[in-house]
Amino acid sequence: MTQPDATSSSTETSPRLLVVGSGGIGGVVAAHLFHLGANVTLLARDDRAADVINDRGLVVRGENALGHVTASATSSLPAHAGPFDFIILATQPPEVEAAARSVLPHLAEHGALICLQNGLCEVRLAELAGASRVMGAIVAWGASMLEPGVYDRTSAGGFVLGRLDGSIDERLVQLGNLLEAVGPVTLSTNLLGARWSKLALNCAVSSLGTIGGERLGPLLKHRFVRRLALETMTEAVAVAHAESIVLEKVSGTLDLEWVALTAEERLAKLGSPALVAKHALLLAVGTRYRRLRSSMLSAIERGRTPAVDFLNGEVVTRGAQHGIATPINSAIREAVWEIAQGRLKPSSGELEALYMRTRKHFEATPIT
Repeated sequence: MTQPDATSSSTETSPRLLVVGSGGIGGVVAAHLFHLGANVTLLARDDRAADVINDRGLVVRGENALGHVTASATSSLPAHAGPFDFIILATQPPEVEAAARSVLPHLAEHGALICLQNGLCEVRLAELAGASRVMGAIVAWGASMLEPGVYDRTSAGGFVLGRLDGSIDERLVQLGNLLEAVGPVTLSTNLLGARWSKLALNCAVSSLGTIGGERLGPLLKHRFVRRLALETMTEAVAVAHAESIVLEKVSGTLDLEWVALTAEERLAKLGSPALVAKHALLLAVGTRYRRLRSSMLSAIERGRTPAVDFLNGEVVTRGAQHGIATPINSAIREAVWEIAQGRLKPSSGELEALYMRTRKHFEATPIT
């Protein structure tokens, strides 16, 4: 585990963990913790999911596959269930605040809520529980739930852990040691910088994946999809600058500061060396994460609220506060809601139509 100026890990050997949510991310995390022999409780969404897990355990296929893991789950917590040292929130972003409220009475006095969601959920939860009781875990891998208790891990990777105030203490180190069972862990003193970089990426990857209805690899083979992604991330980076955020590289390699288009690059012809390099980078991302499927699309297919307001919506809302135009993110948010409400069907054709509707903004909208 990468620990910048971290203290040594806690001497406690068996912290109590609660994983809230048994979807793709929560299920894979819980499976690895059960496999590790950790003291973990899995809170599933409903009785059916809990019953399936209790009968069959958990199965993880794909990258770093565990196969079958003996596990148990519950769909409700008794009043005496706590206290838990770490409560890992693996719900969709629109559900995270309600989930946090429901489990907060079970959190140990010096325990912490852990956000696995994309977006800026730590800021929201800090208002509920206090910043000292909130940690962020940025997920650098993907997974889908094929059916209750069965998961396809679509890419390898680990986590970036941190706190809003940038501190690294024994509890954060202890959590990192546990999550190493899932993938490599880096402790960060700039959680918001890492969050904003991942937010910019997800505004493109997750939201365009929702509209396109395909896995990431096939989508990024289209030049117009890559251009939409570049424009989407460019707007997000501009808003992050206005928020005085120092961006971190995603997974230690993807530099959003470099990816963001300059004013000159927005006007450049197709053969511009800078644009060619940025398109090549996105093609490489599509190759590495070719099996990644938007969790937001999966949520819509299950009849749940899409997380677009926690991604592109954050960029649009905060951009308006700073007087920064965000027409591409705004159009993407609108399209995702159209899909969620059944008025559009996801397809690469819808993405191409979005591209054509927004092309006029590529050269006309100043990016500061």
